[in-house]
Amino acid sequence: MKNLFITVALTLFLGLSTASAQEIDIGFGLGTVSAPTSSAESVYSPGSQGGGIYPGLSGDFLLKKTVGVQGEIFWRGSQGLYNGYQPYRPVFWDFSGIWLPHLAKHVTGELVAGIGVESIRFYTNYYNCSYITGCTNYTSSNHFMGDFGGGIRFYPIGNFFVRPEARLYLIHNNVEFNSNHATRYGVTIGYSFR
Repeated sequence: MKNLFITVALTLFLGLSTASAQEIDIGFGLGTVSAPTSSAESVYSPGSQGGGIYPGLSGDFLLKKTVGVQGEIFWRGSQGLYNGYQPYRPVFWDFSGIWLPHLAKHVTGELVAGIGVESIRFYTNYYNCSYITGCTNYTSSNHFMGDFGGGIRFYPIGNFFVRPEARLYLIHNNVEFNSNHATRYGVTIGYSFR
């Protein structure tokens, strides 16, 4: 089911982008996530969601000269330990509106706002198998989220760009951690098809 969804999404993305887009951008990024730490003194205190290296992929297409839509996925590269014993990995998916104002000859701003899902995968020592989804060794806790952020694209060589960026994730009902928000900071290297 997941593979079917990804295939349909990519087909729609490529079809729509080639039909009406003025520009298509793709990128690969690395960053980290910071979130507030707990100040509570108790036996059970939800931990912070921060830390770790987050690789990710992003892509957008512009419907007008500076306005379009963008999607991205960033995940924690290595498993963390939830409360010191349970391996876990957060994954952030989002789809946003994007505005790219021209700032200078080889510099473009980037502002995004949208919605998405935080999927927290808690890993186990056994596999759950299903005919539709296959076999996995984790259970997921999914949370709706809002996404706000921005970056600055520098074009040092042709259509290649480097983008320092920051994203604020407002996560609904994030009961596994002590905060309902997290901030991702990072850098993406990409290419613009114009």
